[in-house]
Amino acid sequence: MRRMSGKVYIIGAGPGDPDLLTLKAVRALERADVVLYDRLVTAEVLKLCPPKATLIYVGKSHGEQRFQDRINSTLLNLAKENKVVVRLKGGDPFVFGRGGEEWAFLNAHGIAVEVVPGLSSALSLPSLAGIPLTYRGISASFAVIAGHRQEGAELNLAAVARVETLIILMGVNERRKIAQRLIEHGRPPDEPVAFIENGATPAERVITSELVSVAEGRVEVHPPAVWIIGKVVNLRRCLAPWGDSSLDEHSGSSLHLAMK
Repeated sequence: MRRMSGKVYIIGAGPGDPDLLTLKAVRALERADVVLYDRLVTAEVLKLCPPKATLIYVGKSHGEQRFQDRINSTLLNLAKENKVVVRLKGGDPFVFGRGGEEWAFLNAHGIAVEVVPGLSSALSLPSLAGIPLTYRGISASFAVIAGHRQEGAELNLAAVARVETLIILMGVNERRKIAQRLIEHGRPPDEPVAFIENGATPAERVITSELVSVAEGRVEVHPPAVWIIGKVVNLRRCLAPWGDSSLDEHSGSSLHLAMK
């Protein structure tokens, strides 16, 4: 198939802080004629777009997946107009971001695509909050899963219940059910957990608790939030940045240092 003359950049915007974008992402944004951005892309990141660029909001909420076809068509039509198009996604485009689907669609229509990876919130936000995903003697493995499935499909929590550090994205609304099922599959009820709301933004809030408190509905948290489950959460007490006021924000039972 003959290639069209337009081009689409699929770019990861990172977890929220514009300083966490890659240099390549910033340079691509500076060349953009049009930017299609998701709901998790912050206003601070959008300020890096050139004044000449047209900004198009294409954020989806749960249950609006049919909107994806319209996004694909918009990308295709703009590229056919010889535009430099940026598809800007929060985190990394290929970690539950449907970047692969958009790439495949554009490839099938002869549109040149360049990928610029971004920092996934699943990996970056725990680190920024003082929660390493692996730590010698505490955790040598981690898994990242989505907290919901399309069209009523069930999460296969049995397959990941024993992973030492578990990171759940898009799981806030189903947190009570997920916690209950993890305990049923052998996860310790008193295992520490953390939720990072609005990470890497001025509105960031870190809530720590225990898995049983989540299962009993005693942990109040709002999306978007990254959910970390595992003993590494306790390391936050000695690794979090100095002056972090959220260290005092707990829900449920008190936590103890992992080294004890």
